[in-house]
Amino acid sequence: MTNTKNNETVLVLGATGKTGSRVARRLADLGIDVRKASRPAFDWDDRSTWTAAVTGIGAAYLTYYPDLAFPGAAEAIRDFSKLAVDHGVRRLVLLSGRGEEEAVVSEQGVRDSGAEWTVVRASWFAQNFSEHFLLEPVLAGEIVLPAGSVTEPFIDVEDIVDVVVTALTTDGHEGQVYELTGPRLLGFADAAAEIGKASGRDVRYVPVSAAEFAAGAAEQGVPEEEIEGLTDLFTRILDGRNSSLTGDVEQVLGRPARDFSEYAAKAAATGVWNR
Repeated sequence: MTNTKNNETVLVLGATGKTGSRVARRLADLGIDVRKASRPAFDWDDRSTWTAAVTGIGAAYLTYYPDLAFPGAAEAIRDFSKLAVDHGVRRLVLLSGRGEEEAVVSEQGVRDSGAEWTVVRASWFAQNFSEHFLLEPVLAGEIVLPAGSVTEPFIDVEDIVDVVVTALTTDGHEGQVYELTGPRLLGFADAAAEIGKASGRDVRYVPVSAAEFAAGAAEQGVPEEEIEGLTDLFTRILDGRNSSLTGDVEQVLGRPARDFSEYAAKAAATGVWNR
């Protein structure tokens, strides 16, 4: 049972993204009215699209593209959050990045909004290997990243979604910052091995320099402005700062976080790595 107010509509930004699409689906399954917002109907860079998104909304899930650490994000989050509260939104749940100093600055806009707020800081998505920019490298058999031998507590997006939906629909999470991690640390070579085992493919991890990573991204057609931001972001957060575990998933959900091996087995079963 949820504590979402009767007939309250929940806004989901980035409703076509990895977390947003799942959050919207989970809320709908709970019988909650959902307003899905994504480009072009909602655009962080076009403020004329903001008011329509928040009008008549009781709670909102905020995700910022491409990342809260990017220039302009803090101002956008601050102004959008204020607009939302001015239009009657009472609860805001923000997806943030673990270990990103600039993201913490962006989080402040939600904290200062006057809403009941919750910040969900996620570590590296396991689903990046099957639904995002690392899918093609996995299919090619080489995961190329400027990560050295660093370890990460890869988090299953399904766990993020469960925490977000809980924070959106039940009380007791106001003013909380949750740092979500998986249950164990893996290097990218370990992750490649797990994916290879689950999929039956030969997958290996190739550590490269930041310059080599940027050059490879350019060859793949990634926009220059995104390359610069992502390369800087990866270089900084893949320095071991996130090589630790938290119990926040279990604290919120009452169960342990899903292991990477469980994610890999389920992803392999969908056939996504069979192409």
